[in-house]
Amino acid sequence: MRILLLVTAFNGLSQRVWCALREAGHDVGVQLATTPAEMIEAVRKIDPELILCPFLKHRVPAEVWKNRRTVIIHPGPVGDRGPSSLDWAVAEGARTWGVTALQAIEEMDAGPIWATRTFPLPAAPPRKSSLYNGPVADAALECVLEVVRKAADTGFTPVPADHAPTEAPGARFRPEMTQADRAFDWSDTTDKILRRVRAADGSPGVRTELAGLPVFAYDAVPGLARAGKPGVLLSRRQGAVLVGTGDGSLWFGHLRAAEANHGRAGLKLPATTLLGARLRGVPHSPLPVGAEPESVAAYRQVRYRRTGRIGWLAFDFYNGAMAPGHCRRLLAGLRHAAAQDTEVLVLRGGTDAFSNGIHLNVIEASPDPAGSAWANIRAINNVCREIITCARQVVVAAYAGSAGAGGVMLGLGADIVAARAGIVLNPYYDMGLYGSELHTFTLPRRVGAETAQRLVDDKLPVSADRAATIGLVDEVGPRHPEAYAEWLTTLAERESDPRQARRRRQEKARRLASERVPLEVYEARELAEMSRDLFGDRSGFAAARHAFVTKTRPAVTPERLLTSPTAVTRIAPVIPVVRPAVPLSA
Repeated sequence: MRILLLVTAFNGLSQRVWCALREAGHDVGVQLATTPAEMIEAVRKIDPELILCPFLKHRVPAEVWKNRRTVIIHPGPVGDRGPSSLDWAVAEGARTWGVTALQAIEEMDAGPIWATRTFPLPAAPPRKSSLYNGPVADAALECVLEVVRKAADTGFTPVPADHAPTEAPGARFRPEMTQADRAFDWSDTTDKILRRVRAADGSPGVRTELAGLPVFAYDAVPGLARAGKPGVLLSRRQGAVLVGTGDGSLWFGHLRAAEANHGRAGLKLPATTLLGARLRGVPHSPLPVGAEPESVAAYRQVRYRRTGRIGWLAFDFYNGAMAPGHCRRLLAGLRHAAAQDTEVLVLRGGTDAFSNGIHLNVIEASPDPAGSAWANIRAINNVCREIITCARQVVVAAYAGSAGAGGVMLGLGADIVAARAGIVLNPYYDMGLYGSELHTFTLPRRVGAETAQRLVDDKLPVSADRAATIGLVDEVGPRHPEAYAEWLTTLAERESDPRQARRRRQEKARRLASERVPLEVYEARELAEMSRDLFGDRSGFAAARHAFVTKTRPAVTPERLLTSPTAVTRIAPVIPVVRPAVPLSA
C-alpha cells in the first residue's frame, strides 16, 4: 500500500512507524507539516492510498482529509480530546490511558474511530516523555498496523465516535494545559511538585524560580526526606541541584531560563550550567549524607553493581545527551568496572535513550561553541576507545533505548550489542558534522564497508530488527523493559561461562593485535575532518546546531523522506569508511 505519514516532526514515534510499515512491504513517504499548501501539493504528488498522522500538532487541510482517507493517531483513549492529553493524564494521576486512531474531520479529535488501545499507568508519576516513548508509542504502533489492515478491507467502516465505548474513566475534552494549571509552591509536598514537573517533561517544563532566576524546570527526581527550607538550594551533584520542598527535597537535572533577556534563554541545560555563579555557597555533594549508593535519592547518573561473574554498569543521561562531564563520569565507571575480576561487563543505557551523542545545547550555550564541541567529541571518543580495547571482560552494550548519531556508534565496539525490540537507531550524522566516535573503525566491521557508507549517507532510521539483519546489532530482546532486563541477565549469564568468556577475550585481543592500521589513526582521521566542521564550519554545523536546539521547524521536507529508499544490504568486506576531505578554507 502507498502510505503517506503527515507529521509535525520525524520523531521517535513517527520513525518507528516508518520503519515498521516499510519492513512490512509498504511504500512509505513522509511529509512534514510545513504549510497547508505544501501538504496539499505533497499529497497530490505522492497520491497515497492512506494518510497516517502519528505525530501531528497541526490541522490537516480540509482539501486533504475530504478527499483522502486520513487517520490521526491521538495520544488519548476514546472520549479524550484536546492538545494536552498526556499532560493531564500524568498531572491528574490517571491509572488507565490509551491511544485512539480516528479519521480526520473538521472538529479536532472527534472523527470516526478506526482503532484504539488502552494500558495501565503506574501510581508513581512517569515523565511525560517516558510515557510517550513507551506505552503510548507501543499502543500507537498497534493502532497503526490495525488501521493499515482495515484500510485494505473495502467493506470496513470506522465507528462513529459517539457510538464507541469509553474505556478510560474521566476521558473527556480538556483544553490546552497552561502554566497556571502547572503551577506549584515550593512548600507543596514533594509528590505534588514531582507530578506537576513530570507532566511537563520534556516540554514545556514548569515555570518557577530558583536562586532568584525565573526558570522552567525539568528532569525531577525525589531526594532525601530531610528538613530544608522550601525553595532553597541545598546541594548540587553531577549537574543537578537539590531543592527543598514542603516535606523533603527534589533533584532537578535540567533547567531553562524563562526570561528572554537571559543569555541562554530557550536552551534546556544542566541545572548547574544554567545557574552558574548563583550557586556560590551551595555545597557540592559527592554523595548525599544518609543515602545508599544505589538509592534514587543519591542522584547517580552512572551506577555499578556486581552479581557473581557479571558487572553491570548503568548510565542514564537526560535525553541521551552527553556533555564532557557525562563522558568523564562514564569513562571512570568503565575503568572501575574493567578493573574488577568479572567475566562479563554489561554497559546499559537508559530506557528512554541509550545515547544521542554530544550535548548540543551545552555547546550552543558556550562562549566558544567550536572549542566546546571539540572538547566534547574528544571526551566521548575516550569512552568509545575504552569499550573497543577492553579485553579483560566480554563487553555487552545493551541498547535499552533508542540512539542517534554518535550515540549509536558509542557501543559498536562491544563484543555483543543487544538491543531492545522497538527501539530506533539513527546511525548517521545530520548536523553538519563528519562524525567521530571511532565509527570508521567499528561500523564497517559490523555491517561491511558498503552498508556502512550507505547508513551514513542515506541518513535514515533503522529499527532494532532491521539492525539485527544487517549486523548492526547482534541480538534483539523483548520490548517490555522488565522482560528485557530478565532476557539481558540470561544473555550475560550465558556469556559469563569462564571458558567461553576466555575464548571471546582471546579472539578480541588477537583481532586488535592484528589490525594493520592502529586505532589511533582512525581517530586522527576523524578528528581531522571534525576540525574542519567545527573550526571552519564547512558544512554549516553552527546553523544546523542552532536550528536544532531552538527547535526551528524545517522549511521543507528532506527529499530522502518523501519516498521509500532501496533496502540496505550487507556487504562482507571490511575496509575503513573514507569520505572525501574538504579543505579548511571551503
